[in-house]
Amino acid sequence: MRFHYIASQPSGKIIEDEFDAAGPAEILEYLAGQGLRPISIKAVKGLSEVEKGFIFNKGININDKVFLTKYLSLMLKVGTNLFSAINILIADLDKPSMKALLIEIRSTLEKGKPFYSVFLKYPKYFSAVFVNLIKAGETSGNLDTVFEDLSVSLEKEQDLRRKVRAALTYPIILLGASLGLLLLLVTFAIPRLAKIFSTFQTKPPLFSRIVMSTGLFINDYIFVILFLLAAFSVGGWLFFGKTLAGKKIAYQFYTKLPVIKNVLKRTSLQRFAVTLSSLLKAGLPILDALEITAQTVGSEPMKQALIRISREGVSKGLTLGEAFRREPIFPKIVVNLIAISEKAGHIENILGVLGDFYTGEVEAAVKTMVSFLEPIMLLGIGLVIGAIAIAVIVPIYQMVGQF
Repeated sequence: MRFHYIASQPSGKIIEDEFDAAGPAEILEYLAGQGLRPISIKAVKGLSEVEKGFIFNKGININDKVFLTKYLSLMLKVGTNLFSAINILIADLDKPSMKALLIEIRSTLEKGKPFYSVFLKYPKYFSAVFVNLIKAGETSGNLDTVFEDLSVSLEKEQDLRRKVRAALTYPIILLGASLGLLLLLVTFAIPRLAKIFSTFQTKPPLFSRIVMSTGLFINDYIFVILFLLAAFSVGGWLFFGKTLAGKKIAYQFYTKLPVIKNVLKRTSLQRFAVTLSSLLKAGLPILDALEITAQTVGSEPMKQALIRISREGVSKGLTLGEAFRREPIFPKIVVNLIAISEKAGHIENILGVLGDFYTGEVEAAVKTMVSFLEPIMLLGIGLVIGAIAIAVIVPIYQMVGQF
């Protein structure tokens, strides 16, 4: 349970903070151990400060994690202890969610609990890889190195996201502008032209009548149609983006598309190499590292392959290279490099190089996908708008021919 306390120091300075405890007695014991005299102790109802900060400040993003890991790595390398580094950050940071998280970290350290346990409570913001790397660093006593590796890894991930987002910006703008133009034609231009044609006795061709009837229908029920589209979009996002069955269906669909499947495969291989490399560098046992990596690759077939490698291969006495050779989902170059580096004893370094290689492959695959999608989108939009133009122009020529 969380309590809010106000206490005074021997110098007379008043301080207040929050503390997780089983009851007031535990807080009194804690305050006495800190040399503080209690003034007020109250139970905090509702959400914790961290949860409030996450809700009202959009949680913790990758920029926050990069800053946190880079700062802590630097402070630990220059000799500052972890507790002092956390206190400095609390005083300097303004973002509510980060400040609340750091306050909880300080409270956890004060009670002698593991540092990683705070991150473990917020899986939405801190992945299993993040938590286990910190746990391994805390156990081995090399948190500064772990934080440095984490900051580098997060920066690479952030850079990759930016490049992918930049590559997709133009197609998204093109699609949005085209849909806006199409909506304007269907809801504004076509209904008015249909009313004009209805005043003449000339009967437009069947194709023109279908297009105009569609435009009139959409114009009459535009709000209902937009509501249904929004409902289907939200429902699809909840099902395909949040449920395990929906994710599997969506992934199977994407892997059937000729260009997108290459992006997905390279992305999964990049995550595999980077994650396994980081975990092995931090000192995690190979079986644990494989199990954690399996949860991060984003590909169900690759996830199951890694689980088999761990549970039916390495744990049964096979070498890592032999276990990987039994899984055809991994390219031969990856399998061979893993087998060679395993014998040489520097597999984590080779995996790091593979991660950098596949980062470049992902960027190239995204550019190829965009260069493939842009002409298809332009052609499709041109055909639709051209069809509407023909549906309008043909009746106009018919009317002109009557005079």
